[in-house]
Amino acid sequence: MIPYLNLKKINQPYEEQILEKTKEFVQSGHYILGEQLDLFERNFSEYCGVPHTVGVGNGLDALTLIFKAYIQLGKLKTGDEIIVPANTYIASILAIINAGLKPKLIDTNLKTYNLDIFSVQNAIEPGKTKAILMVHLYGQINDAKELRQLAEDFNLLLIEDAAQAHGAMQDGKRAGAIGHAAGFSFYPGKNLGCLGDGGAITTHDTQLANCIRAMRNYGSEMKYYHIYKGCNSRLDEWQAAILNLKLQDLDFDNDKRRAIALRYLTEIQNNKVELPTWDESKNHVFHIFVVRVKNRTAFQEHLLSKGVQTLIHYPIAPHLQSSMTEFEDLQLPISEQIHREVVSIPCHQMLSFEEVSQVIKAVNSY
Repeated sequence: MIPYLNLKKINQPYEEQILEKTKEFVQSGHYILGEQLDLFERNFSEYCGVPHTVGVGNGLDALTLIFKAYIQLGKLKTGDEIIVPANTYIASILAIINAGLKPKLIDTNLKTYNLDIFSVQNAIEPGKTKAILMVHLYGQINDAKELRQLAEDFNLLLIEDAAQAHGAMQDGKRAGAIGHAAGFSFYPGKNLGCLGDGGAITTHDTQLANCIRAMRNYGSEMKYYHIYKGCNSRLDEWQAAILNLKLQDLDFDNDKRRAIALRYLTEIQNNKVELPTWDESKNHVFHIFVVRVKNRTAFQEHLLSKGVQTLIHYPIAPHLQSSMTEFEDLQLPISEQIHREVVSIPCHQMLSFEEVSQVIKAVNSY
């Protein structure tokens, strides 16, 4: 059986180094906001091409803190409207809600699954709309050039949800350096994943970075002096040490994922299976390789019978979740179709040539 994702296998090459770092970590006596986090923040800033990285507890906190910090700095106010793609993981929307802002869900492009410039333009309401949250879904950078211009024309903040796009590049810029600020997740299954929860914010904005650094630590710049109503969301020293080990291999691992994706796109030939769109540039890191089929239950059962495990990202559109009663009258046909039809097939750096061939054969025989 080819599992969808084998985290044990992915982390095995780092096992000895992780154990060494764990011993150093325990013996250091400094477990929060220490040298390893400082080092990772510097390394990730250099990698992304930004002056500031702020490590936080998880990806949801990263996005939420961006919005809350902009409120503290007077660039947003409670109730402001934020455009967000309807086709996304629910965390993108929860971050907006948790910050006291209003998400405006819009349908996405059926080819790229990301925001469409025309849909965004039609959704902007001057005076109400204050920001765009673009999600680099499945690891593909949202076409950002026109969105940046649109944001500039309407004086909007442009925020990246880069939780799935570590290392992706467009027009010479990496995910995390395209908008005014970006939120990352280092959940274990990500292209750059730690061994637990973790997240970070990247930005060019020094004022924003300083505000978030305080807000992640109870709103404090100096111990016991609290200038903001903050929270406790700090990237652990141990997780930062692991991320420092893995960051050096991220580009190599992403290239492996792209090579597998290229084989899928070239060798899968089945008119019952809709393949994703990719221009073969570095704008995609294939955190997830998604296909669409009309009867995905039958498709998944077929692949399982051929020894291939699949997953669904994601089975229910966010606006149809039982918790999202504020969207119960919203109709978003493209997003709903995507969530009905998508199936994720294995695509990660530890897959062998033979395993990829087995996946291709299984898909073609459906």
